[in-house]
Amino acid sequence: MSLDQKILVKLKDAGFRLNNKWLVKGVSLQIEKGKIVTLIGPNGSGKSTTAKIALGIYKNINGEVEKYTDKVGYVPQKISIDWTLPLRVYDFMVLTENLKEGSINEALSLTGVIHLKNKNLGDLSGGEFQRVLLARAISKKPDLLVLDEPVQGVDFTGEIALYELIKNISEKLNCGILLISHDLHTVMSATDHVVCLNGHVCCSGSPIDVARNNEYKALFGEQASQILTRYEHRHDHIHTNEGEIKKN
Repeated sequence: MSLDQKILVKLKDAGFRLNNKWLVKGVSLQIEKGKIVTLIGPNGSGKSTTAKIALGIYKNINGEVEKYTDKVGYVPQKISIDWTLPLRVYDFMVLTENLKEGSINEALSLTGVIHLKNKNLGDLSGGEFQRVLLARAISKKPDLLVLDEPVQGVDFTGEIALYELIKNISEKLNCGILLISHDLHTVMSATDHVVCLNGHVCCSGSPIDVARNNEYKALFGEQASQILTRYEHRHDHIHTNEGEIKKN
């Protein structure tokens, strides 16, 4: 497969302005099959806007957007549900999609919540509900999966497990993923490329390269960068039983 065939979405100097105010500008990135691109930045930095540009939700944009697939799954940052309704997981899966039983079971199995199929949504934990949202998004086996803060309402241990699941989904479905997060530390083991935003692209590259960048340090602080440096130390080598250090 050529590089062009692997590219799902490409943004070049893309931006969006509303009421004469730039929400984000000058964003360039590309998402390929089997790869995870993560957008990080403070609140109001343009992460969700950039995702919507990539999805084609905003039409009157600046710059260029090239989209090579219509098979897209999306987990929004916020979803409105009346939790008092007796809505089962199965009912939620078919609420707006005409899905076959096999597709539902496969998606719920992949996200580890097949046993919750007949449970009411209101009885789920935060982590369980996020897994159901993921299952719904991948039920039609998308080429591109856009996840806007997919671990909100989940504790730290649950966050790590969810990011591992997201990486597993990318590998199993060979889909490209655009992931939005506020915390580089928790996503860095599950992402290939990071774009740091603050109304524009501050820096981009591998997680470690971004963590070392002065723009990142200015936004998130020296302590955040040091945490990531320690992460790199832990993962760039192994300690043998003989006490020797070998590079990975």
